[in-house]
Amino acid sequence: MEAVLLHNDFSASKLCFYESRFHSPLHQQFFRFPVSLRIRCADKARRTGKLRYPSERKKLKHRQLPHLDLSVRPEGVWRLSMLGVSVQEDPGKDFYGLSEALMKEIAKILEFPVASMLPPEAFTVVRKSFDVRKKEPKFVYTVDMDVNKMLTLEPRTWEFLSELKPKVGRLEFLHRGRISGDLMSTLRGLKNEVEESSSPGEVINGQDNINLKLSTKLNPKVVVVGSGPSGLFAALVLAELGADVTIIERGNAVEQRGRDIGALVVRRMLQPESNFCFGEGGAGTWSDGKLVTRIGRNNNSVLTVLKTLVYFGAPSSILVDGKPHLGTDRLVPLLRNFRQYLQGIGVTMKFGARLDDLLVKEDNVTGIKISDSSSKFESHSQDLDCDAVVLAIGHSARDTYEMLLSHDVNMVPKDFAVGLRVEHPQQLINSIQYSGLASEVRSGRGKVPVADYHVAEYVDQRHTSKPASTSLKQLTRSCYSFCMCPGGQVVLTSTDPSEICINGMSFSRRSSKWANAALVVTVSSKDFNAVNFSGPLAGVEFQRMLERKAAIMGGGNFVVPAQTITDFLNEKLSVLSLPSSSYRLGVKAANLHELFPYDITEALQHAIIMFDKELPGFISSSGLVHGVETRTSSPIQITRSIDTWESTSLRGLYPVGEGAGYAGGIVSAAVDGMYAGFAVARNLGLVDRTIDLLFGSSQTDGYVKY
Repeated sequence: MEAVLLHNDFSASKLCFYESRFHSPLHQQFFRFPVSLRIRCADKARRTGKLRYPSERKKLKHRQLPHLDLSVRPEGVWRLSMLGVSVQEDPGKDFYGLSEALMKEIAKILEFPVASMLPPEAFTVVRKSFDVRKKEPKFVYTVDMDVNKMLTLEPRTWEFLSELKPKVGRLEFLHRGRISGDLMSTLRGLKNEVEESSSPGEVINGQDNINLKLSTKLNPKVVVVGSGPSGLFAALVLAELGADVTIIERGNAVEQRGRDIGALVVRRMLQPESNFCFGEGGAGTWSDGKLVTRIGRNNNSVLTVLKTLVYFGAPSSILVDGKPHLGTDRLVPLLRNFRQYLQGIGVTMKFGARLDDLLVKEDNVTGIKISDSSSKFESHSQDLDCDAVVLAIGHSARDTYEMLLSHDVNMVPKDFAVGLRVEHPQQLINSIQYSGLASEVRSGRGKVPVADYHVAEYVDQRHTSKPASTSLKQLTRSCYSFCMCPGGQVVLTSTDPSEICINGMSFSRRSSKWANAALVVTVSSKDFNAVNFSGPLAGVEFQRMLERKAAIMGGGNFVVPAQTITDFLNEKLSVLSLPSSSYRLGVKAANLHELFPYDITEALQHAIIMFDKELPGFISSSGLVHGVETRTSSPIQITRSIDTWESTSLRGLYPVGEGAGYAGGIVSAAVDGMYAGFAVARNLGLVDRTIDLLFGSSQTDGYVKY
């Protein structure tokens, strides 16, 4: 075998020892260390990993590193992505540690020959998801490697770490500044830094200091309207920064709200102010509790929100799960803990208090007028003076929209989506998505997650099969599945007995025998104008039209109109005996293809056909569509200033969250509320600067990623 002499351009006196310099991509400096020269077999040099002889692997494992100057060492974190582990080798969906199979995948990316030498303590799983898009379903991991821990636990890995190079989409070095914690610890950390800093402009931890000096006005008063995610997070920020905060909520606390919802489901008794839409936690409390968002899971603001939820009782798995969700059973105790914490730092919470009017003086909000929404007979009105009002209402607060319009608050119609909620047996969806692995679901207790789906399609309606209004002939619509609830149930979200509106919900285990999702299409001002609705609240009137029509189709008493998927596509009612439904107040066979303007019906039909091509078996006689789903997001947007976050019409009014048209879902609403809380605090003098240095720039122009 041919022997190769390394560094043969050096003299013999230098062969045994010389100084070498290597540049590490981990750290912006050179490292100096001695290296012993040796004669190496060329063929042996090409043998790596499993190709090495056992004796070679043993020798490598026990080889001593030459003397290194470990006082100068690389630091930081490498992120390893797209680490696939087969279902057979992975412990399962509820395991978020480092299995032997995962350590082998890590060793492959690092090109480290002996996986058993890698200390698991140096690695952290930051994301785990289940991928069924390829022939072999697998769990896909994202893992962070702490270089400092690695060298401390296993110094012999230095040579490999010093030669690491980024691999696109697989291996990258993270240049981290501040690492986000929960919101409370972040705020307290900032306060401590300010107290220890000798000057406001001092650089701390590589970032400009944010001055948190209290306002000269002691404890400015802030009223937060609504106790959904945006309201709670805005209140949390403001209270921690020294404001005197009062939260008013038209609905009840979660304990009583649960009893009100039980009365609706069992005895058909709808409480107009405490139901699936109104009450502590907002509309998301009795839903699937999804924590997905298009803002980005690695965004510091999102991480802060998730860690805050963990602080209040959410499982830590939401920080890792690729599709995190809580479920109603976990949201209820979490909200109770959140409330108790806010009360502990001085926040006043008024339940059963409805916002009736704004107190305005010279285009400036000076307070609000509230009444007791829980009283059936006599309403007691009360004025609350304040320095600012955070308007964190939900998307169903239609009476509040009308009140704002009476004050000429600038609002614009916003596109949203309407459609039907489709339901299949969960076992069918498991079979479509997992095929032979469907038996591993085991009603949410198995090795793989309960199967879900997300589908989307664009429909060009320039050439429809039936006549359509001229204004809609050039319309291209987005059709998609929304709020998919695996192992869930269909629930009533009406806030008026004369209307029918539905949604989906599920518990944390997702163990129901049904799977449901909204199938919706986008609607805009063109659709509203086509049925003679105009003005800022045209979208609200469009919703009401569909909801009242659905109530008539159902025959009253909160019975929901329904139709088999096949009949909806064929535009007929061939069966009056429908498949079983998870909706507990009853379903009635109806011609749902007549519920919408034909343009919308046709778009839904086209989308279902396309969805079946992506999910063969989606069009099934056991599939049932329910009407009607209209409250996918707010139908209006209350315009606000990019700089101050105030309403463009009234100073001191801060529209935030989903009801104001700036969010869609628990996490995005919480993020918007958090940013709004800091904006109010800055305007009131509680902070001198924004939180952009902490969480990055926010999106305040209305085009929000939900």
